[in-house]
Amino acid sequence: MQYQEIARDILAQIGGRENIVNLVHCATRLRFKLKEGKRANAEVLKKNPDIIMVVESGGQFQVVIGNHVHDVYNAVCDEAGISDETVAPPTAEKTNPLNKLIDIISGIFTPFLGVMAASGILKGLLSLAVVCGWLAPNSGTYTLWFAASDSLFYFFPLVLGYTAGKKFGGSPFLTMAIGGALAHPLVIQAFQASHQAGATTEHFLGIPITFINYSASVIPIIFAAWVSCWLEKRFNKIFPSAVRNFFTPLFCLAITVPLTFLLIGPAAIWLSQLLAQAYQAIYVFMPWLAGAVIGGIWQVCVIFGLHWGLVPLMINNLSVLGHDTLAPLLLPAVTGQVGSTLGVLLRTRDKKMKVLAGSAFTAGIFGITEPAVYGVTLPNRRPFIFGCISGAVGGAIVGLCHSSVYSFGLVSVFTFAQIIPSAGVDFTVWGAIIGTAVSMVLACAMTCISGLPRREGNTTVAVAVAGENDILAPMSGTVLAMDQVTDTTFASGLLGQGTAIIPLTGQVIAPFHGEVASLFQTRHAIGLLSESGIEVLIHIGIDTVKLDGQYFIAHVKMGDKIKPGDLLIEFDRQAILDAGYDLTTPVIISNSEDYTAVVRTSDQHIIQGGMPFLTVTR
Repeated sequence: MQYQEIARDILAQIGGRENIVNLVHCATRLRFKLKEGKRANAEVLKKNPDIIMVVESGGQFQVVIGNHVHDVYNAVCDEAGISDETVAPPTAEKTNPLNKLIDIISGIFTPFLGVMAASGILKGLLSLAVVCGWLAPNSGTYTLWFAASDSLFYFFPLVLGYTAGKKFGGSPFLTMAIGGALAHPLVIQAFQASHQAGATTEHFLGIPITFINYSASVIPIIFAAWVSCWLEKRFNKIFPSAVRNFFTPLFCLAITVPLTFLLIGPAAIWLSQLLAQAYQAIYVFMPWLAGAVIGGIWQVCVIFGLHWGLVPLMINNLSVLGHDTLAPLLLPAVTGQVGSTLGVLLRTRDKKMKVLAGSAFTAGIFGITEPAVYGVTLPNRRPFIFGCISGAVGGAIVGLCHSSVYSFGLVSVFTFAQIIPSAGVDFTVWGAIIGTAVSMVLACAMTCISGLPRREGNTTVAVAVAGENDILAPMSGTVLAMDQVTDTTFASGLLGQGTAIIPLTGQVIAPFHGEVASLFQTRHAIGLLSESGIEVLIHIGIDTVKLDGQYFIAHVKMGDKIKPGDLLIEFDRQAILDAGYDLTTPVIISNSEDYTAVVRTSDQHIIQGGMPFLTVTR
């Protein structure tokens, strides 16, 4: 029932079933393609305690759920009556090329990402078993497990044909049949014969055929699927409905398969090799720098969904080169955030943060970093930065050691098994282990030392420097325009100009030098007066006066002098939400009529004590 409630809330806030064009999920996120993005209310969804974050990137509306995303996905499908991932025909939509590319890549690879990661892990464990002498490569046990781990990659054209056909709006079984032709035994046999002969031995209608081993290839089938879907739509317009169901597939197969072997395949293979060689040229030129850059920016790319652009490159490297040096560089990026999360777990005294950090730490070890990033490191800002810095340092070490993986999988603790070459453990394996360990230990140490600037037991928070007309963010959270606040008194501006915050944590800190002008007996609101004369009202939640002070703790009293970062009020965020209250917190300049303008930050997400949140102009 919990998942059904989450599903109903998600559907209500994205505009209902009729607004869904496409829905898939990855390891932690629901990825919606919406007809009208403006109908979705991301801010309301972010208030849901069961939703980690909402990200709009790559043409997708992404709802970050966490490890139980599959259960929520099933609940959403049940509530919306969706029996297949594609629920409506795609609509023409203007978007920039990068967003469109990322949307295509994620739409093709997301459906089988879990199976692909499991296959890669199994390959790595088999390599480890052989190196350690636990299994013989010629044993029946090894043969069966190797077939299980290798089948997805060997028949990649079939799997990609299916998902690409769905993504491009055609018949997935038709494009899967095209993929099957690329991996057909007769084609593999012809490739081997032509390879041994050293020349082309077959022709199609007099045109020489260049046979290539397309097993485990990525780019050829994607291009072929796009051509097939393009032809399919046009043939459907030409043929009458009585014969369309078999004439359209007939012509698509008869045209696309030969076209793929004669033109699309060789061109795509050439492009694949060019991409692999270009990456290798950059990597070989300065591998430690490549490692530092990738290790430092990877988690930033994950936040915006840009990491999908690198997934095909990793698979392409494995297909063309037989190994991939990009995936090992991601290990320090992952463990950097894991180390920062461990630092928060060891350092914080907040019980709820400890529980969240402990869960996120465990998930991070197995490659799922979104709970750690969105729930722990990013809201506290410094741990996220330390994780990125540590990822860069560890990535430089891994790059310097030229570590490679020999199978594709989700970057996690199991990746170490995938780094072991057939010859056994060597320096590249130890280089990956050292770089990863350095990243984790360094991130944890920096977070423990200065990752949580608030000294618990004291009442100060490290804050940015602000001018006399600036108001720093009194809490961490999401910025909401005042006219979107549900209480009409605040939304109308009768109490003054300002903005609102949907808090991520249960603290209110002082936003400037001044004094406490008023403190409500129920402790749900506080009035402040800055040294320069700015009057600020911070009202925690809507109608929370009805709680009569329950779940609120005041650390100051009326007349107290304050400085930026002083802890003013603590509140039990989860308990207030569970009681059914809206925690949207208006921050109002009570004497805004004394100023010509009140300007709020353009940032959507803010950190308490960060850069100026509001600025007044005299």
